[in-house]
Amino acid sequence: MTGEAGEIALSKEDLREVTAFAAACAEVVLGVFEDGQPDDARPREAIGAAWQFARGGERGKALRDRAWAALKAAKSADSEAAREAARAAMSAAGAAYLHPLAKATQVKHILGAGAHAARAAELLADDDRGVGGAHVEQAVHRATPVLVDVLTRFPAAPSGGGRVGELIRMLDADLRSLTPTE
Repeated sequence: MTGEAGEIALSKEDLREVTAFAAACAEVVLGVFEDGQPDDARPREAIGAAWQFARGGERGKALRDRAWAALKAAKSADSEAAREAARAAMSAAGAAYLHPLAKATQVKHILGAGAHAARAAELLADDDRGVGGAHVEQAVHRATPVLVDVLTRFPAAPSGGGRVGELIRMLDADLRSLTPTE
């Protein structure tokens, strides 16, 4: 189809690496959700499903269902910080579904969990953007060379998306700066 972005080669191992990164990012703020909703396991189950895929499991209906369940948990959370933590969990499970399309919007599948986690931490700290910046920095240190390689196959993160979009672009720029220039 004319105007469509080209395809990017992605192996199952690439998808596992992206999902492991996303799960590690989301795990950091899981307690933000669970503190207010201790009986709601949906975000924890989404992160668990993401880890299961990252460690060799299959990408199937259960993983997708866990992602959707975490999104529903976000909608019922009692605070904006808890909603962002649940969205981080949803993004972790959704990372396994990164599409091999050369579109900037796909960067959200790679970095969304890290950005939502950073936003959850900011909100928990009375909207302290320095806290979000520190979470972005921690996510950069969590990234593997394979994750950075996968990210750089895609165009830079798109504009928009409010504060979470800003955090995605910060994380994107910081990770891309790790690649050697030729």
